[in-house]
Amino acid sequence: MSDFEKNFHQDMISQLHNFAAVGDAAKLKALLSHSPSLINVAADNGWTALMCDRSIVNKSRQTALDIAKFWGYKHIVNLLANVKDGQIPNFLSNEVKEYENYFGLTLLDRRTDKRKDSKWLNKKQSHPTTVYIVFSNLSPFVTLGGGIESSQQPEVKLCRLHHKDVEQCMNQTEEGTLIFLGVELQSHMSVLASCNGRALQDDEEDGLVAWFAVSIDSASAEKFKQKHEDCDFLHPAIPALLLLPEKEAGVVAQARSVLAWHSRYQFCPTCGSTTKTEEGGYKKTCLKEDCPSLQGVHNTSYPRVDPVVIMQVIHPDGNQCLLARQKSFPPGLFTCLAGFIEPGETIQDAVRREVEEEAGVKVGHVQYMSCQPWPLPSCLMIGCLAVAVSTEIKVDKNEIEDARWFTREQIVEVLIKGNKRSFSVPPRQAIAHQLIKHWIGINANL
Repeated sequence: MSDFEKNFHQDMISQLHNFAAVGDAAKLKALLSHSPSLINVAADNGWTALMCDRSIVNKSRQTALDIAKFWGYKHIVNLLANVKDGQIPNFLSNEVKEYENYFGLTLLDRRTDKRKDSKWLNKKQSHPTTVYIVFSNLSPFVTLGGGIESSQQPEVKLCRLHHKDVEQCMNQTEEGTLIFLGVELQSHMSVLASCNGRALQDDEEDGLVAWFAVSIDSASAEKFKQKHEDCDFLHPAIPALLLLPEKEAGVVAQARSVLAWHSRYQFCPTCGSTTKTEEGGYKKTCLKEDCPSLQGVHNTSYPRVDPVVIMQVIHPDGNQCLLARQKSFPPGLFTCLAGFIEPGETIQDAVRREVEEEAGVKVGHVQYMSCQPWPLPSCLMIGCLAVAVSTEIKVDKNEIEDARWFTREQIVEVLIKGNKRSFSVPPRQAIAHQLIKHWIGINANL
């Protein structure tokens, strides 16, 4: 680069910082439209226009936070201080509303106290009021209102069967495919009210309506379809599972996740021996007498849940968000970044690591919002808001195909007005949709 080019470049940086200092948004926008990379370029004093690196000091040994405090710029102090002290930026809420996400609601009380009561479980299996839901290859058996051949999207509900409907196939299935899911919440509350604190006698009917999930083989599945012409097994998993009523979707999330665990761990993960199923389908015990898994508590003996962080990354100005897409996504679909939490890692650190790995953006403050069970096969999506402290995007092509900053106006066009000509976001059943929707509803003015 020639001396002239160097001087011209430095002059542009100086102009940018002067415009930023006086808050001249129009001139900033004009300058950055020609040279967007200047936003992260440091001047002679070592600062960028955003002044978000707390470790950088000027010639007087002052940080950006020190300067902001001196001049009384409370909004800047708030933004910079939260990275260090965990304070919440003023465009985030101090109060976190508890959201009820799809797959998170249910019809059932799990009644974990009944899982070890083999006598009660055996009695309930053959009780005429007991409800069975059937799965084949992890796909639930559902009723399709309007019929399978209907041109309109059918109304999808779980096919609720009884012991007489499944007795024959249960006798033919392998051990470990029957799962106790719980009892209907309504029946549970009715029994509690009628008992009024009195313990039930052994021979007294408790009135609880139990639910079980049973997995069957392909041959039995075909017989079920022939017998119930208005029913079918729901697949592919996504987006088909998103058609279920919300509370039934929660039951399916529970059942599908546990059945997936059984299908993947057919032998003892510790020694490879055969196992027996206990506690209503929620425990596998190794049959080898000296197996280490029989001593103490081992997570290999119980169903596992994989924690995943999913984050709505907010631009330092509060008025843009970072969304990304993978090659496998439908054309134009962008969503929040997400990734698995690693062993020994906090939620906050996982958010910061994943965002920087996939998009090259550094994150400061992280705030938990809500979570969502995701039965594919058994994840817990931990939804967070994350405030970026850098803006330059460097996409890891091994992870994602593209990542962009989207303005609030662009998101409103898609999410509220339904204009999907340029891009789209996940459906309302996905926690990513709820995170995005929450962001456009909060005050983003610095």
